[in-house]
Amino acid sequence: MNQNELKSFLDTKFHQYYNRGFTQSDPLQIPHRFTQKEDIEIAALLTATISWGQRPTIIKNALKMMSLMDDAPYDFIVNHKPSDLSAFDGFVHRTFNSDDLIFFVKGLRHIYKAHHGLESVFAQHKHDPFLHDAIFTFRECMCSVPHQKRSEKHLSNPLNNSAAKRLHMFLRWMVRPSDQGIDFGLWRSLKPSQLSCPLDVHTGNVARKLGMIKRKPNDRKALDELDNALRALDPLDPVRYDYALFGLGIFENF
Repeated sequence: MNQNELKSFLDTKFHQYYNRGFTQSDPLQIPHRFTQKEDIEIAALLTATISWGQRPTIIKNALKMMSLMDDAPYDFIVNHKPSDLSAFDGFVHRTFNSDDLIFFVKGLRHIYKAHHGLESVFAQHKHDPFLHDAIFTFRECMCSVPHQKRSEKHLSNPLNNSAAKRLHMFLRWMVRPSDQGIDFGLWRSLKPSQLSCPLDVHTGNVARKLGMIKRKPNDRKALDELDNALRALDPLDPVRYDYALFGLGIFENF
C-alpha cells in the first residue's frame, strides 16, 4: 500500500485500540494504581523493566514488587533502611531477581536524591531529536551505585545497537498525553515527537509486513527504520502508532 493508504490503515487501527480497554490486560495498569508523580514513574519503570514474557505473569510480578515496597514505591526507595531490602529475598521474574531489584532501588534512590528525580535525568536531553542519549545518561546514573555487573543487562544501551524496547515503552508512558487515560503525560519537559517506538516481536513483525522495516533483527538499526517511517506519518506524535502495530500483532495475529 502507498503512504496515504498506510496512514489511513494505521489511523483506523490506532483508534480501534487506543482506549481504556487496552490497560485491562496490559502491564500499564500497574502505574495507574497510583496518583503521586514519583510513585507513578517508579511503578512504570519497574513494570517496564520486567515486561517480557506472558503479560499475566508480568502483571502478577509487578504487583508483587509494589507489595514488597508497601505499595508506596517512592517512600520506600528514598527512606528504606538496608534491613528493609531483605523483603526482596526470593523475588524473581525470569532472569530479573532480587539482586537486580535491589540494584534498581539503590540506583533510583541515588537519582532522586542526587539528580532531583527521573525526569530531570532524561530532561538533560530535552533538545535532542531522539532520546537514545537520554537513555544512556539514565543508565550511567543508575550504574554509578555499587552493583553486580549482571544487573546491567536489565538497562539496555541504545548506543550499543539495542532497540531498548522496555525503556522506550516507559518513556512513551511518561511523555505521551493522557487524553484517553492510557499514557500519563507526566513529563512536560520532553515532547512526544522525541519518542521512539517500543520495538518488540509483535510491532517488528507487523512493521515488516507493512514494509516499514527491512532489517531482520529487532535492534537499534531496525528501530531507526521504524522511527523514520512513523515520523513520515505523524512527526508530532509518531509512537501513537505503537498501539496500532501492537494491536495488529497480538490481537489480530497480523
